[in-house]
Amino acid sequence: MAYYGERLWRPEDAAHLSRRDRQPGAFQAYVPDELGDKLPPLGEEAQQAAEDALRVLTRADERVGANGQYLNHLLIRSESISSSWIEGNRVTPKKLAVAELLQQGSRLALDVVANVRATEESITELADLNRIVTSADIEHLQHVIESSLGHGLRTEQNWVGGSGWSPLRSDFVPPPESEVGRLVEDLAQFISATEGNPVVRAAIAHAQFETIHPFIDGNGRTGRALIHTVLRRTDAVRNTLIPISTVFAGNTDTYIAGLSAFRAAPSRLDEWIIGFAHAAELAAGNAVRLATDIASLREELLEQLVQHREARGAAPARPRRDAVVLRILESLPGEPVLTVDTVAAKHEVSSAAAHRALVELGEARILGRNKDHKGRLICWTADRYLDLVSFTERSNRVGAGDTAQNRPPLAPPLPDARQAGKLQSSP
Repeated sequence: MAYYGERLWRPEDAAHLSRRDRQPGAFQAYVPDELGDKLPPLGEEAQQAAEDALRVLTRADERVGANGQYLNHLLIRSESISSSWIEGNRVTPKKLAVAELLQQGSRLALDVVANVRATEESITELADLNRIVTSADIEHLQHVIESSLGHGLRTEQNWVGGSGWSPLRSDFVPPPESEVGRLVEDLAQFISATEGNPVVRAAIAHAQFETIHPFIDGNGRTGRALIHTVLRRTDAVRNTLIPISTVFAGNTDTYIAGLSAFRAAPSRLDEWIIGFAHAAELAAGNAVRLATDIASLREELLEQLVQHREARGAAPARPRRDAVVLRILESLPGEPVLTVDTVAAKHEVSSAAAHRALVELGEARILGRNKDHKGRLICWTADRYLDLVSFTERSNRVGAGDTAQNRPPLAPPLPDARQAGKLQSSP
């Protein structure tokens, strides 16, 4: 049975704390029940919501299909950008993509790049149904995300939220450090052994992880990665990574209320499942919309290139299928930031050929030139594809497809309004 255990707060090194936070006192740490290896029973409404969400996720996955490979990277970027803004780190899709390619930029951008790679790594490694997920796997995932911290579960009490640096003033206190090991082992077993609706499994695994809060830092990002891991360990979602947690980022009150319901005594699990299912449906719809917008933009940019070539008398106006410029254009959704060296290596052409193709795309206003503080060209960017990442992140968070007139709190600036009208007008 879940329970609250009383603990005492006596800060040893209190010199840096405010007077209120230096005050000793008792607080209640929540110790959740173990999950076991079977799903708990749900009410009719929650069961129906989970089944509806699963159908929506499956249809979205089928519609995206083979495009999922490049779409996944864009969706993970969207989710990581949302996470960074929640945590107060101002990073844009363009800064993130440049930092990812060049391995240089602000510390914040490089941290988000690490988050993207950790998420992709965890899904690739842990999504194999033949692999039994262990506590060590979860520890490794967190360490990749927060490599600056020591490896392993926390060995001290932590807490969440509040107006000061004291568990006495926090919003929630997770279980004591002595309970963390067995609870994470139980969670790993739940992820590996449970059967049933994947939406329910992902919702419970995420809520339990956030309740345990087993690390000093990186719990939010690790918990979000686990959602993808659980969903991918089923046949329901084969191609696409649906950024469900980004929806919660746009309505943290609903998210916190859902977690509080999960932790209630007795647990109001149905409330959490229903909220999670609705978030899954919204995120799935926006993923499909992103795939549709990318396909439309790809066709539009091809025509833009053809018109540019016609205007300058190039022959043929429509590039041959094996032309470098066309190969670059087709790969832009998954590679929106380019250099001469990366193009030459990927397409196995000379640096001169890569440079000519990039210049042509730049002159056609398909790629933008990006320079450093000394005015030196460092890369080329497909800004309209990067704008789509912003639109998806914002759409998930405001709960609608068209964000031209809505600004979610703590979100990146609205991209070019002209593109908003063209590419995000569907209901």
